[in-house]
Amino acid sequence: MFYSLRGKIVHYDAGGIAVECGGVAYLCQTSLSTINQTGDIGKEALLYTYLHVREGAIDLFGFADKAELSCFKMLLGVTGVGPKAALAVLSQMSPERFALCVASGDYKTLTAAQGVGAKLAQRIALELKDKIGGAAQGGFAQPAGAVSMGAGSMAEAISALVVLGYSQSEAAGAVGALPADTPVDELIKAGLRALAGGR
Repeated sequence: MFYSLRGKIVHYDAGGIAVECGGVAYLCQTSLSTINQTGDIGKEALLYTYLHVREGAIDLFGFADKAELSCFKMLLGVTGVGPKAALAVLSQMSPERFALCVASGDYKTLTAAQGVGAKLAQRIALELKDKIGGAAQGGFAQPAGAVSMGAGSMAEAISALVVLGYSQSEAAGAVGALPADTPVDELIKAGLRALAGGR
């Protein structure tokens, strides 16, 4: 329903940001990372949004970039992970670091997030490994406009990076110089490092 909000920040606290658009202020729950990136009250901000509807509640979430929003959606798809736990993970680490943890099976790093114990962290790493790996299963489809790169590890790595919010050309450039027989998880890790360094 809502794709993004652009407007003046009129309020923020540890749990969210209120952005005024056309005289109406929308309160978006968000991560500490987005709060730190958006600036002070009175400044303009752009947030990519997600409307979460559940019984008895409608909550709006906003993020400073598409990669963080993509990670948030993936986390909500994990059994036992709600918005609070998803925000805790993204408050603790960047989308790139999160993807790297999942791709490498490093669930212990995920336990640094408040309220995420070892069992939940293991479940996150297990359930999202294929999605981060580019399998695009369970309805997590490749974004419209993405060009098919053919089968193989390179295509899966590029697909995973596109899912995280990078463009097709950015993803292809980040992994294109690596050997084609490199395992998918290694391609993703190397691509994330390259893309994070280029920002």
